[in-house]
Amino acid sequence: MNKATQLRFISIREARKLRGAAAAWFHAKWGVPEAAYLECMDAYISGGTELGWYLCLDGDRIVGGLGVIENDFHERKDLTPNICAVYVEESHRRRGIAGRLLEMAVEDLRRKGVSPVYLLTDHTGFYERYGWEFLCHARGNGEEKPSRLYIHR
Repeated sequence: MNKATQLRFISIREARKLRGAAAAWFHAKWGVPEAAYLECMDAYISGGTELGWYLCLDGDRIVGGLGVIENDFHERKDLTPNICAVYVEESHRRRGIAGRLLEMAVEDLRRKGVSPVYLLTDHTGFYERYGWEFLCHARGNGEEKPSRLYIHR
């Protein structure tokens, strides 16, 4: 069986039972408290917001994920919503997982009438491959140096 066929891409609404594991996984990657992830995920699951959380599973194991929140801890509060917490396990990189998750989130939001979408990063060259355009620099909360802010229209 082709390894790629084992990967599943889902929203947390499709796999509510994974919310605790997903919050723990994101916390381990980014250090943001699990409770903050759970609060955002619960709002999405309950329909309180359309800003969602998306996962890539290899079998039952989370190997990639990202979320959508109002603001990803930066000074440009007017640029919303923001993709956040993009992460793919090192063992699963270079398989297009991040690109597929980004596409999934952007398309899901677009179907709900939400566009454009923004993303704050220090990466150069990565997000452009997936249709993102550099918009401006923005300083993350507590950061001395500005990061790159991208837009997907």
